Amino acid sequence: MNAELIHNIIFYAMYASLILLCIIFVERAIYFTYTLKQTRIVNDALEKSKLDTLSEKKANNPAYQMIEPFLKSVPRSETERTDLLEKQYLQSKGLLNRGIWILETIVTAAPLLGLLGTIMGIIDTFSALAASGVSDPSKVSAGMGTALYATGLGIAIALVALVANNFLGSRIEKITELFKVLLINADKDLKATSTKNVKIVDEKQYA
Repeated sequence: MNAELIHNIIFYAMYASLILLCIIFVERAIYFTYTLKQTRIVNDALEKSKLDTLSEKKANNPAYQMIEPFLKSVPRSETERTDLLEKQYLQSKGLLNRGIWILETIVTAAPLLGLLGTIMGIIDTFSALAASGVSDPSKVSAGMGTALYATGLGIAIALVALVANNFLGSRIEKITELFKVLLINADKDLKATSTKNVKIVDEKQYA
């Protein structure tokens, strides 16, 4: 077993996880900021019955896409509206949580990778010392320091991932609460439309 090779691979894996962490955080932060802004705009327009005045392209608007089924003039029963409400809410949560599991995995795996890297580094150090017969304490200390660097790097990456995950989690919670309000308002609008359609049908039947 080549301990040095494994030690280097572990370092590359930790650096790759750090890069992946940064990419996911930036992408999710931008998406959450955009979604939060659009949700507030759509909710305000829905409350004022001015959805047609939205300047943002509706096809690229996650908030509008979520309530679009409620805007169709289709009579629905109470059960159908409840099922549709739950369906749209669950779909929205799936979109928000995309990629978050990777951050959670990095939080758990980075310290373990660092510890494994340290173990491999120590093995490599002692193997080299045994092969060369060097007994100089300074060289032993240098090798141990390099090995322990892996643990420090793993913990540092885990801390960054933890902070990023908690920040994004707070944004998800905030957006989710706004989604609930938006869906409730959309459901009220659909309920009013369904009631109106039923009255029109009754009037035609008895006309």
